[in-house]
Amino acid sequence: MAARVLERIDGAAMLAQVEQWAAINSGTGNMAGLAAMAAELVDAFAILPGTVRLVEPAPVERMGADGRVTAVEHGRHLVVSVRPEATTRLLLFGHMDTVYPVDHPFQALTWADERTLVGPGVTDMKGGLAVMLAALGALESERALDGIGYDVLVNSDEETGSLSSAALIVELAAGKTAAFGYEPALPDGTLAGARGGTGNFSVAVHGRSAHAGRNPEEGRNALVAAADFAVSLARDAVAECPVNPARIDGGSPNNVVPDLAVLRVNFRPRNPAAIDAASRLIDATVASVLDRHDVRIDLHGQFNRPPKPIDARAARLFALVAEAGRELGLSVAHRDTGGVCDGNNVAALGVPVVDTMGVRGGAIHSPQEYLLVDSLVERAALSATAILKLAEGRMP
Repeated sequence: MAARVLERIDGAAMLAQVEQWAAINSGTGNMAGLAAMAAELVDAFAILPGTVRLVEPAPVERMGADGRVTAVEHGRHLVVSVRPEATTRLLLFGHMDTVYPVDHPFQALTWADERTLVGPGVTDMKGGLAVMLAALGALESERALDGIGYDVLVNSDEETGSLSSAALIVELAAGKTAAFGYEPALPDGTLAGARGGTGNFSVAVHGRSAHAGRNPEEGRNALVAAADFAVSLARDAVAECPVNPARIDGGSPNNVVPDLAVLRVNFRPRNPAAIDAASRLIDATVASVLDRHDVRIDLHGQFNRPPKPIDARAARLFALVAEAGRELGLSVAHRDTGGVCDGNNVAALGVPVVDTMGVRGGAIHSPQEYLLVDSLVERAALSATAILKLAEGRMP
């Protein structure tokens, strides 16, 4: 059966699909583009023998440069459910959004050479979505999955932290035997293993305006307090949770003491204990800056991606994928990475996950993003073979 399944994978059709999808700008904030991409995916995933639906995003708020917290619009999320009554069920997940907004100059597809397609989202992850669908379509065509069920999630906000799809991830991951995500592998095919976590925070510092020459002592400089907050975090960060104070929005004319500044900070916890340590650091820094500068501080944000270690069940799933690779003549290794994705959230629910089953490529999140086209069939075959093993009872 495996040979028949692999024969069903059509590389030319996959490439055409990637080119069609990558021509749609679906940056996370582009509602029209996300709607167009979702419509394409609804049609494409309709080949599977299940229900296809679009789920409304959960409410999300963000702090602006003015210190106010307002609602943020997101696109709908695609969910496909196949054989929900099955005892053994898998989760396959990906995302339709890219990091390229509608006004970004990187919009067109070009060929660097005969095997390298350059374009926005070709690797992260419209190529990955094509791999997922091709593998499932080939397996279903041969009725190779009749004994198991699965859910597919393609969310619209992974690139900004999956805040509007977090509850949906929890719902769909519950009770799953294993999960595959379709983030890109490295150019040589290496998979991401253990991952750190991440948290993003905005710190609004409210000071008091005053004339910089006549009565500066009556002012409370929000910019200085925000800078002190950033320096304190960087100085006192624990080793297991690197901190990146990334930006300060605010300021005033040179002759005015600034009364508002908003600091943006990213944390990268390497284990759960580091999240607790970082939370204590934030609280201590708030207290010390309030004491030194007599300002008001509003904090907004959260640790939205927990660290993802490789436990025993995840290790067995990686071994199963490596075995599938060997059967195809591929050497499939994995290594730890500092990057994060929805695989962090799935693993936190106790589900073994390999989250880089997508295409080989590189330079993602840049105007040089490229896809190695021969990896479309290769990675679809890897997914199909690994899923077939799971369907045959080779569970982690």
